[in-house]
Amino acid sequence: MSPEDANDANKDRLAEYRGRRDARRTPEPVPDEAALPHGDDDTFVVQEHHASTLHWDLRFERDGVLVSWAVPKGLPWSPGTNHLAVHTEDHPLEYATFEGEIPRDEYGGGTVTVWDRGTYETEKWSDREVKVVVHGSRVSGRYVLFRTRGDDWMIHRMDPPEDPDAEPLPESLAPMRPVRRARLPRDQDGWAFEFAWGGRRLLAYVEGGRARFTDGEGRSAAGPARMGGRLGAELGARRAVLDGELAVVEGRETYMIYDVPHLDGHPLLDVPYRERRERLDGLGLSGALWQTAPWFPGDGDAVREAAGAQDLPGVLAKRLDSPYRPGEESNAWRFVPSGGHR
Repeated sequence: MSPEDANDANKDRLAEYRGRRDARRTPEPVPDEAALPHGDDDTFVVQEHHASTLHWDLRFERDGVLVSWAVPKGLPWSPGTNHLAVHTEDHPLEYATFEGEIPRDEYGGGTVTVWDRGTYETEKWSDREVKVVVHGSRVSGRYVLFRTRGDDWMIHRMDPPEDPDAEPLPESLAPMRPVRRARLPRDQDGWAFEFAWGGRRLLAYVEGGRARFTDGEGRSAAGPARMGGRLGAELGARRAVLDGELAVVEGRETYMIYDVPHLDGHPLLDVPYRERRERLDGLGLSGALWQTAPWFPGDGDAVREAAGAQDLPGVLAKRLDSPYRPGEESNAWRFVPSGGHR
């Protein structure tokens, strides 16, 4: 069904929608009667849908239904890139407020939350091109959807980015490295301490619900199986570069994340370590395959003792005011052996 059909008010616009769902099994709204034109044709909603793969559902009210597209990477934040948008069946207007858990064995099974909602204005609506101006709380501006083949469309942002200072994620980033020292810093109040996990350095570049990885030299690298999609789903629409290492922790391979050099379109290279760690903690990254590594301001002796007791290689001392210097070996970061590692 194409957007051109939105002009056919006599058609049962929700026949396909109802045919895919069992009202006895799904919490989604499943109206009995055919859709009738009502409303002002000015509501839009974006729903984050954690189904078999994460995607975002973009819906526009038109002639009594929500005309819908599934957008795997979300709405593009700048005119520099287009994103795939797959046209799906029309949904009832009641779906604009739906949030909930669709049973896994049902069509579209997974968690649905409202990511953004607001109003929109139509500049053009045809079976091949839709131009709209959206006014939401998280996204606003002029967008065009254009059909490429069958149900496959592309969505393009026509306006400049809402955040004019936003930057794309870097293609690669060589991680900052510590120098090796035999002793902890004397002035521990100016430092934070982390465990050295003894794993493989890995940077994750997360965008559009997906992640790719580079190694300790900034070269493309493979992450653990299935972690890219799962880590991407954890961050949703947020964009970030994460720095950490892949290590065996409590008998399980885990990505221990301890820095965030880039977040939400902004490099954090010149932001002090303390603030970067606070922002990283704010992301709440905790899953079966990854963890936010702990950090301990001003408590180096206790951390080193604990590292030795756990047979870890040592500790990393990082100045609280240190910037992130890609590819550099810096005295602001120091690796100190635990003394108990075998």
